[in-house]
Amino acid sequence: MISFTEENYLKAAYTLSEKSGEVSVNELSKMLNIKMPTVNSMVKKLSEKGYLIYQSYKPVQLTEKGEKAALLIIRKHRLTEMFLVEKMGFGWEEVHEVAEQIEHIKSPKFFAKMDELLDYPTVDPHGSPIPDASGKIRWKTYETLDKFNEGDKLKLVAVNNSNDDFLRYLNSKSITLDIQIEVISREEFDQNMTVHFNGKTEVLSPKVTEKLLVEKL
Repeated sequence: MISFTEENYLKAAYTLSEKSGEVSVNELSKMLNIKMPTVNSMVKKLSEKGYLIYQSYKPVQLTEKGEKAALLIIRKHRLTEMFLVEKMGFGWEEVHEVAEQIEHIKSPKFFAKMDELLDYPTVDPHGSPIPDASGKIRWKTYETLDKFNEGDKLKLVAVNNSNDDFLRYLNSKSITLDIQIEVISREEFDQNMTVHFNGKTEVLSPKVTEKLLVEKL
C-alpha cells in the first residue's frame, strides 16, 4: 500500500509535470520543502515501485501507474473540497488544508458515497476538473480574462490559483464562479481592466485577470 508521504510526492510530481510531462528533483524539493537528499531517496523508492521513471541527473517522469495514483489522490482532494463547500458551508478559501488531510483516507467506499451525495460533480469549488473513479481526467481549455477586450461578454468558469489570499480577495469583490462579466475597457499602459458584473463595475489588475479562467458567451 502506498504511504501518506509517497502520495504527497506523487501528487506534487503530477502537479509540477502537468505542462511538460516531466519534473526535476530540484522542483520537487522546492515544492515539498524537503531537502534534496531526502527527495532523491524517495524518488528512487517510487521508481523501484513502478510509479516513476528516474535516472540520475535527468527529469523525473510519472509512469502510467504513477499518474493514475496521483490522479486518484487529486480526485479525493477535489471531491472533499466540493463536499466541504456544498454540504458543510465552508468558503472556497477554507477547504484546501482540510482536504489535504482527508485525501489520505484509504476507503474507496467513503469517497464513492461522497461522490453520490454530491450528485457526481465534474469540477471542484475552484472550477478544476475532478478525475473519475478510474483515475481519468477530462480537461477543458479556457482562456484567461486578460486575453479579452472591450465589449467581450464572458462567464467565469474557474480560477488557476486557489491561494487562500487570492480567494479572499475575490470574495471581497463578490467574484464567484459562474458570474457573467462584460469587459468595459482595458488600459494600454498597465493593462488594468474595467469590468462589469452583478450590477457593479470594478477595475482589476493583470495580477487578477491572468488568474481568472473564462469562456465567451
